[in-house]
Amino acid sequence: MSKVPAWLGRVGAELTRMGERLDERRAEAEADDGPAPHSAPESIPAPPAYAPAVAAKPDPVAAIPWGIRVAGEVAWRLLVLAGMLYVLMRVISAVQLVVLAFVAALLITALLQPTVARLKGRGVPRALATALTAIAGFVLMGLVGWFVVWQVMENIDDLSNRVRDGIDELKRWLLNSPFHVTEDQINDIAKSLSDAVGTNTEEITSAGLQGVTVMVELLTGMFLAMFSTLFLLYDGRKIWHWTLKLVPAQAREGVAGAGPRAWRTLTAYVRGTVLVALIDAIFIGLGLYFLDVPLAVPLAVFIFLGAFIPLVGAVISGALAVVVALVTQDVFTALIVLLVVLAVQQIEGHVLQPFILGRAVRVHPLAVVLSVAAGGLVAGIGGAVVAVPLVAVTNTVVGYLRAYSQEQDLRNSPRPHGATALDTAPTPAPVPKPVPVAAAATPSATPAPAEAANGKE
Repeated sequence: MSKVPAWLGRVGAELTRMGERLDERRAEAEADDGPAPHSAPESIPAPPAYAPAVAAKPDPVAAIPWGIRVAGEVAWRLLVLAGMLYVLMRVISAVQLVVLAFVAALLITALLQPTVARLKGRGVPRALATALTAIAGFVLMGLVGWFVVWQVMENIDDLSNRVRDGIDELKRWLLNSPFHVTEDQINDIAKSLSDAVGTNTEEITSAGLQGVTVMVELLTGMFLAMFSTLFLLYDGRKIWHWTLKLVPAQAREGVAGAGPRAWRTLTAYVRGTVLVALIDAIFIGLGLYFLDVPLAVPLAVFIFLGAFIPLVGAVISGALAVVVALVTQDVFTALIVLLVVLAVQQIEGHVLQPFILGRAVRVHPLAVVLSVAAGGLVAGIGGAVVAVPLVAVTNTVVGYLRAYSQEQDLRNSPRPHGATALDTAPTPAPVPKPVPVAAAATPSATPAPAEAANGKE
């Protein structure tokens, strides 16, 4: 039994040697026949000399021209911006009544805020100053509306009679005109209008129901605007500070500087527009009154309100005054009214607006037309009213942020050194030399750099 372990050890050693010899022979066979198909080659052999040269394929990014790459980068950013604006417009359309009421409150606050500041400067408490200003402003607006309604109700009978006489006169003019219009044709036109009104009774009724809905929405918007105005007048500064906390910290300083400038622009625009509209309404209303045109006061108020829609409002209100003069008076009176309206609007455009509004809120006429059209398409009359002040405020904010960004870049840029520092360093003012008395009395034509900088500021 003692010989069995020794025999097993010899057998194991022999098997080990046989395995080593088999591994050596396998390695020699692989070295003679080449690498196995499944093993990765260590290096790729070079192509023969007679093979044609194949150029390497360029990087796809490098193959695209620079202009197309820039256009692509700009395009996807514009698509993201357009999508954001579309979503924002959809949200505004969903809450259009609230947005327009708040914007109206901002405009009214910009008009009434200076009065609150004056009362506070004279020692009146803030709450009392706010209450007095708001009550006085809303009472004044209510009195103006009541006066307009009263004037319309007082003159409606006279206006209807004059309109009837004007239609008869227009009918006689058409019969005697060179257009060869017969009385039967005029009667057919009148009958067609009557039939159209009769067949569209349902549409007229639905329009009346929509008018009731619009009236309810108008009253709701008025109450929202009133409450928003009260809070803006009383806590406007706190609301602004709370809004700044929503801005990222990196941009908070720039927004904090742009906010007061935007508010000054809005205040200047509202006060200037109110003053210009008041002047237009007074002078055109006086012209209508002296020409004995009915509803002169309501038309003057309509001209005042139309002035808040630049260009378009003036045209519509002036055209309405001319039509009323034409229907109730005669062609000569209508021409005189047209001349009065054109004269007042020319004075407004070339004298009043540049003098009262100034350059701070000046907007190019093309921007005015496009903004009014876009605002009217998005939100109707309310959008047309707020479009121009929105563009003016945006212009002020963008201009300030651009200047602020350039100033920050100059502050954060590394200081010049070496020869560059010598080139950019300010040149010290030369030491004045003794001059004769006559020459000393003459001011120097070239100021020092510090003086020139102060003069530019």
